[in-house]
Amino acid sequence: MTSRLLHGRVLSFKSRPKSANDQASYDYYPDGGVLIHDGLIAATGDYAPVSARAGTAEVIDHRDHLILPGLIDAHNHLPQMQVIGSYGAQLLDWLNTYTFPAEARFSEPDHSARIASAYFDEMLRNGTTTAVAFCSAHKISADAYFAEAERRNMRMIGGKVLMDRNAPDGVLDTPQQGYDDSKALIAEWHGRGRGLYAISPRFAITSTPAQMEMTQALFAEYPDCYMQTHLSENKQEIALALELYPQAQDYLAIYEHYGLLGGKSLFGHCIHLSGRERSAMAETGSVAVFCPTSNLFIGSGLFNEHVTRTHGVPIAVATDIGGGTSCSMLRTMDEAYKVLQLQNQTLNPLMSFYLMTRGNAEALSLADRIGTLEPRSEADICVMDSRATPGMALRMEAAETLAEELFVLQTMGDDRSIAEVYVAGDAAKPE
Repeated sequence: MTSRLLHGRVLSFKSRPKSANDQASYDYYPDGGVLIHDGLIAATGDYAPVSARAGTAEVIDHRDHLILPGLIDAHNHLPQMQVIGSYGAQLLDWLNTYTFPAEARFSEPDHSARIASAYFDEMLRNGTTTAVAFCSAHKISADAYFAEAERRNMRMIGGKVLMDRNAPDGVLDTPQQGYDDSKALIAEWHGRGRGLYAISPRFAITSTPAQMEMTQALFAEYPDCYMQTHLSENKQEIALALELYPQAQDYLAIYEHYGLLGGKSLFGHCIHLSGRERSAMAETGSVAVFCPTSNLFIGSGLFNEHVTRTHGVPIAVATDIGGGTSCSMLRTMDEAYKVLQLQNQTLNPLMSFYLMTRGNAEALSLADRIGTLEPRSEADICVMDSRATPGMALRMEAAETLAEELFVLQTMGDDRSIAEVYVAGDAAKPE
């Protein structure tokens, strides 16, 4: 049995914070301990009683730092690691100019494996222990993704993209190929180790009705899998989707027609939704995934968090690399704060850290496994240093509360603020 005891300031959320002063929403132990046995959390609390249970466990001193659950990224793109920071285009032009040429290279096994390794390094360097990723249309890209996740023993979700039109031949499949490849990938990887599969039609624009029917069949056959796609990111995208599916009353209705809504359905962006669309998502438990850095960088628009949440739609947050400009969830929440500021909405720091941990775990129906430091949870843990840079250290001299410290991390932090990462209890931050 492998046992470790982490000693530091421990923070884990119990519920969605109602305000920046909602101390009932979290557990915080200024001198805390997290005891890990064989990849699972055995105990969390004040250090003295936890250490009394530790026996011969290895003690690791993080007393200068903040110990939290590992961060969760609910939407990104494995093949776009080399697309981050591409200049001067909005969504549809950006896909054609940068994304599709980059994704075409994932027909090469060596390239898929190399980028998968780099992708996971960046996730862990930034404190992310679980992510939901689109691979390319090539089966081998998803094989590379899941093989690398298995090698690192990470709780990861992903899937091969389904797309059979409106893109170059090198990134397209066919309805039958997409169906067959997805079934093979689900059989190989879903539930193997810590891997989970997401059926992944890119969006309605790049799938014919025939492929959408195949997607519907897959989702009906494998209801324990996720379904991920894009929705209402860009106004030109919406217009084209409705031109291609003229029978649909709105964009969401396309996915609705094919039975793709539900508690395991993840819809990236959701910026320009109607009231009907929000109501339908709320009724089915479908998740809206807020991708602030991407939305700003590609000029897509401002996600209305208040209206979306008021309608009862579950919300997750994500980097959306490579439209997003950083693999860091801290940088993501910094941009989320600004997006809401521009709409006279607020995002308090407790809410930000809840969303990156327990909130995203709840949106993924995984809060019983990840996103908290509760006993029997998987021991995916992020250790943060709020004084990681000279500027942060100077600012922290004036910080007096936990909420202030979290906001410093969110506003000024990045991969340098991640002191260590544990995956199933093992130290995993790359050099």
